Amino acid sequence: MPTLLIVHHTPSPNCQAMFEAVVSGATAPEIEGVRVVRRAALSATAADVLDADGCLLGTPANLGYMSGALKHFFDQVFYPCLDSTKGLPFGYYVHGGNDVTGAVRGIESVTTGLGWRRAAEAVTVTGEPDKAALERCWELGATLAAGLAD
Repeated sequence: MPTLLIVHHTPSPNCQAMFEAVVSGATAPEIEGVRVVRRAALSATAADVLDADGCLLGTPANLGYMSGALKHFFDQVFYPCLDSTKGLPFGYYVHGGNDVTGAVRGIESVTTGLGWRRAAEAVTVTGEPDKAALERCWELGATLAAGLAD
């Protein structure tokens, strides 16, 4: 059964709402035959990535960059996964108070270095996520999971 790995750092109510919407989309009843595994960024391992068929990343934008927890995840998995995960489909969401540019740039840079393939449009939100933003998060989760079910 294909596995979608969701790696997230969820330190705030806004990030939690986005995470829950992503999980809801990824586990929608109409998407069958995909296992969804959730890991906090500080506990996700290279083995988790190597066992996954797709990856969905979530982070706040902190001090102009992705969270330290997501950066730690990338630092831990980069070399162990470099050769084995080229082409891995992925997506991501980022929440920021007023700017997410640096976090987006960082995620794009690392995933490009890994050779991962973005399989869905990123969801970026500044301020409190509204209904439309949460719907985009739901669609992100559903798109990644459905892409693995094919």
